[in-house]
Amino acid sequence: MTGIERITQPTLDVLEVLLRAHEEKVPINGWAVMKETGRAGPTVYKVLDRLEDAGWITGEWEERPPDQPGPRRRFYRFTGEGATAAHALIARRRPAALPARPVPGFASLTPRPGAAS
Repeated sequence: MTGIERITQPTLDVLEVLLRAHEEKVPINGWAVMKETGRAGPTVYKVLDRLEDAGWITGEWEERPPDQPGPRRRFYRFTGEGATAAHALIARRRPAALPARPVPGFASLTPRPGAAS
């Protein structure tokens, strides 16, 4: 696993969302990350690509029947080392990070009762 050269605000935003999904064991795709962070698609996907290149996350295309309409989604999850590195980075850079806005249809990503805000 390699390090990430630049730690930008969008990178931290994406990492926070990925960590919440990881903790809740919820699969998450790029669209959900965009909605949760409020960031534009190109920004989110550039961060996801950098995290994947660094070995922090892996992406996997969903399997769909050929007759199902619409594009396939790519779901992202942390590698073991990536989750550890992301957690340490967020703890260092955003120790009192506010929970992001919930995404409609992703109720499990809302802040847990009693979670630090």
